[in-house]
Amino acid sequence: MTQIDLTARTALVTGSTQGIGAAIAAGLARAGARVAVNGRTASSVDAALDRLRADVPGADLVAAPGDVTTEDGLAAVRDAVPHVDVLVNNLGIFEARPALEITDDEWRRFFEVNVLAAVRLTRAYLPAMTAQGWGRVLNVASDSAVVIPAEMIHYGMSKTALLAVSRGFAKEAAGTGVTVNSVIAGPTHTGGVEDFVYSLVDRDLPWDEAQREFMRRHRPQSLLQRLIEPEEIAHMVVYLASPLASATTGGAVRVDGGYVDAILP
Repeated sequence: MTQIDLTARTALVTGSTQGIGAAIAAGLARAGARVAVNGRTASSVDAALDRLRADVPGADLVAAPGDVTTEDGLAAVRDAVPHVDVLVNNLGIFEARPALEITDDEWRRFFEVNVLAAVRLTRAYLPAMTAQGWGRVLNVASDSAVVIPAEMIHYGMSKTALLAVSRGFAKEAAGTGVTVNSVIAGPTHTGGVEDFVYSLVDRDLPWDEAQREFMRRHRPQSLLQRLIEPEEIAHMVVYLASPLASATTGGAVRVDGGYVDAILP
């Protein structure tokens, strides 16, 4: 069996101090990559690095704090990690809001954080990737890009836009050896989700039963019938970051547990 080997590659994962981003950082580190961990503050990044070092002994890690939704934050990250072979745009925000109550400022904020930050980072790092003839850009999207949630259409809009951005930059990198893809993540077991699940199902149920009851009642279109673990999203990202995925570009690759009821995204 061929093993994924990212030795001598440098990866930057935005928003990687917790949740899916932290799992992706760990997965890339296990594959041998030098991984730059990003968060808004130095303290959050340092804490994440400590956890990663305990989880992946011997990992080659770099602190890259900075708010990448701003020019100054991007400059700080680029100072910490000037060259990147694998860029994972994982940073994202979400919140529920009645459609007619979403203000112009909220629409702009979701676009700035969930879309424009990824565009800005891609613009910063893609030219060097194409010049060297190898690179990977991965944008972490969501099932909400395809199945727009009525309770947060501004979030859905931003993730739909991210699919378009991925396809467009894949065309920009055509024929260079650089691939650009988006990863459609489904309902995932991240921080705070257990409280959310138990707010909707019997609190006396063991977690495994509780999450399956939640999925049956509130996410019935899922074929997995359980929440996805962050590591499962990370496995797909690590594969797409590897030489094994050299013929996959411009795609929207689903790790959604069959949540999206369609043959294609």
